Amino acid sequence: MKHAFRLLPLAALLSTAALAPATAQKLKYPKAAAASEIYDAVEKPAIPVGGVEAYAQYLADNQQYPTAALQAKAQGTATVTFVVEKNGSVSNVAVAQPLHPLLDAEAIRVIKGGPRWTPAQHKGGTVRQRVSVPITFEIPAETGSGTAAAPAGTAPDGPITQVVKPDQPARPVGGTDAFFEWIQQNQKYPALARQKKVQGRVMMEFVVQKDGSLSEIKPVKRLGAGLDEEAIRLIKAAPKWQPATYQGQPMKQKMVLPVVFTL
Repeated sequence: MKHAFRLLPLAALLSTAALAPATAQKLKYPKAAAASEIYDAVEKPAIPVGGVEAYAQYLADNQQYPTAALQAKAQGTATVTFVVEKNGSVSNVAVAQPLHPLLDAEAIRVIKGGPRWTPAQHKGGTVRQRVSVPITFEIPAETGSGTAAAPAGTAPDGPITQVVKPDQPARPVGGTDAFFEWIQQNQKYPALARQKKVQGRVMMEFVVQKDGSLSEIKPVKRLGAGLDEEAIRLIKAAPKWQPATYQGQPMKQKMVLPVVFTL
């Protein structure tokens, strides 16, 4: 329940205090929240200006995998905590559980350099809120035909990073096994590849859009002999996916998976 307060004239306050000092001492007034208080749970949480999707895109565009960390094969998720101030700026940026010094520093850098936030609202006022954002650094291993698709990021055969880890990753409708079965059933082996006895895996990269459609389809590891073109055709014709979600909202996610050709 909201309480409305108004200021009384100074003379009235002095008069009341003079007439009933004992009574005034017994009155208990509700304590207002300290201006410096940091909330973890609020009625209306802070959100990035432009929305979660735009913020995730900012992180994806600006996150860099430190070369030394990549060479050391360091990977994992750095959960960055920070405070969204009343003016929308961020402060107290830190990694909750250290992952790797270089990855921690990069995660902090990209959060500090991010856009402003719309501050949290609680009990009718603007308040400071503690926020956590997981930032994942992942180096891919090649996946087989029976494995789930992996989130993708940068260049072919390079580090694959999903900067903001979705609460629920994108996945094929009906499951991964059903998706690969559809690929096998609809595959048309190119005559040239059959003649040359070329077989193997074409690693395909694509983006699962917020509506589940697949776009930006391209091979990142080719086989040639017409197999790359066939893999592109299959992904373009494939059924829709269930999109990734972050904080309950659909978001785009880049994926990499193999299209397997065997004679």
